Amino acid sequence: MSDAVVIIPTYNEIENVESIIKAVFSQQKTFDVLIVDDNSPDQTGTAVKTLQSQFKDQLFLLERTSKSGLGTAYIAGFEWALEKGYDFIFEMDADFSHNPDDLPKLYEACASKGADIAVGSRYVKGITVVNWPLSRILLSYGASRYVRFITRMKVKDSTAGFICYKRAVLEAVNLKKIKFVGYAFQIEMKFKAHKKGFEIVEIPVIFKDRTKGKSKMSGGIITEAIFGVISLKIKSLFTK
Repeated sequence: MSDAVVIIPTYNEIENVESIIKAVFSQQKTFDVLIVDDNSPDQTGTAVKTLQSQFKDQLFLLERTSKSGLGTAYIAGFEWALEKGYDFIFEMDADFSHNPDDLPKLYEACASKGADIAVGSRYVKGITVVNWPLSRILLSYGASRYVRFITRMKVKDSTAGFICYKRAVLEAVNLKKIKFVGYAFQIEMKFKAHKKGFEIVEIPVIFKDRTKGKSKMSGGIITEAIFGVISLKIKSLFTK
């Protein structure tokens, strides 16, 4: 068993799932992988089960009955990872927008350099995004600037979903009280960790838009993020 597990939520990722799993396992640093699948109609979960015989005691599958949101998928994965005793718990997308080759850098930041959370950041050194239309870059970058203004966090890529958490962070944050399920989930997790005094560092990465499968972005997710930040900030003024 590794001391680190990479949680990858999936919904209709049959085109990517085998390649992303093998890319994680190809790293010099050993990582385990947990796939959290939301009952994908395209049989993503079945593909993972087939691979488990090849990667025994390294590849795990948590199957949910329906598509219930990114945040709840990660929380289910976090709870599983804490129960299994992992010290370093990662979030990563299945579509190669997050490069598995960057996993060791995030791990090193937490394991050796004192960070409690390491964020694979698109905006810590300029804008390092490939294949996104300008409109989406402006939306994402503007959202991160907006979050910094409202929350006063120093994190430049608050909506990033490529992250390494130390175990202590997830134990300290009350996962059952995490409210948001879309991209605001990423903001909420960072903000609550920030309020508890954990050290968040940003590691520059190159983010590439998916080339296979369909994006899960929606207008409702964006609205949740915009108005959710204000709600988080107001509530934080009345809680420790």
